Amino acid sequence: QVQLVESGGGLVQTGDSLRLSCAASTRTFSVTAMAWFRQAPGKERELVASIRWSNGDTYYADSVKGRSSISRDLAYRIYLRINTLKPDDTAVYYCAAQRIGATRYDVWGQGTQVTVSS
Repeated sequence: QVQLVESGGGLVQTGDSLRLSCAASTRTFSVTAMAWFRQAPGKERELVASIRWSNGDTYYADSVKGRSSISRDLAYRIYLRINTLKPDDTAVYYCAAQRIGATRYDVWGQGTQVTVSS
């Protein structure tokens, strides 16, 4: 069973930048897309950014658009860089993959905490 492992979270200050990484435990699974989600305390999980594997097309939530970047490499690793961090960016960030044939993101990491102090 493929696993996704996130890293790069931590405590940062308002205005800082952060780069999250996500690595798959295997290079033998095929995906349609990979993405970053986040969930803040008391809020629903939201899609932050996604990248389609076939062509690299990206999507960003309005909350991070213009100050974030999602990227990938061919070893099924994805990265999320967020600049100008705000306290509202505080959340647990999850990496997810939508395997080929799946209708939703069906592989999830355990999450990494990002806390932005004001």
